Amino acid sequence: MAEAKETKKAAPKKAAETKAEQKKAVEAKVAKPKVVKAKVAKPVAKVKTNKVVRTATGRVVSDKMDKTVTVLVERVVKHPLYGKVMRRSNKFHAHDETNQCHEGDLVVIEESRPLSRTKTWVVAKVLEKGQAL
Repeated sequence: MAEAKETKKAAPKKAAETKAEQKKAVEAKVAKPKVVKAKVAKPVAKVKTNKVVRTATGRVVSDKMDKTVTVLVERVVKHPLYGKVMRRSNKFHAHDETNQCHEGDLVVIEESRPLSRTKTWVVAKVLEKGQAL
């Protein structure tokens, strides 16, 4: 019986030793994460690309506002079903910084950021002056 007690006492020691050995083995197997330096990209010179700007050509129908003109832009469209050629028109408010445009002028307008609630176009150039009344 004494031998049996000794074996019982020895068994826990062996188990403790094996647990410690297992921990060491696991620590040895688990490699510490290697520190890898990230490759930093060299700064590249920024290339400015020209943004595509919508343009339209139309007649000035009103210049009564300050630094703003109303431009009538007409386009010719074929009816999708019947094929009849129709004229469609839109009026745009355009910014005219120098108040150089007057009624009857043919102008080119470009789309821009909103300048007011209704004004998102800017007069790019005056193609032809209207007849003075």
